[in-house]
Amino acid sequence: MAHLNLLKLCVGTDSVEDLADWQDSQQARWPRGCAVHVTRMWPKRDAELLEGGSLYWIIKGVILCRQRLVGLEQVEGADGITRCALVMDREIIRTEAAPRRPFQGWRYLSPQDAPRDLPQGRVNDDTLPPELARALADIGLR
Repeated sequence: MAHLNLLKLCVGTDSVEDLADWQDSQQARWPRGCAVHVTRMWPKRDAELLEGGSLYWIIKGVILCRQRLVGLEQVEGADGITRCALVMDREIIRTEAAPRRPFQGWRYLSPQDAPRDLPQGRVNDDTLPPELARALADIGLR
């Protein structure tokens, strides 16, 4: 079975560093070595997601990174509503910038439509401003 990915807006962050900092501040609440994001809907294609899929984060309208999915867990909120916890590896892998329009919730992302990981030598490069990364991606230069 081929794997499948998820695509999700990273609301409230301005950069990959903001995402990493927030996850660092929350790690005491999560399983060791993992990050968790709770979403309202349970993916129907869960088996494909857990065959090596990742959660690709859209930051300021541009996919900039991903985290490998390691599990899905049922959680109940204080309001009594059952939700899905997306359990991810803590490693944040930077990707080539790929613009995406806003949407609610999450979307499936096929491997062939996913941006490539940045080469190891580039992960410490300065991050381009999201507007510039989006413009370069729009014209096919990034």
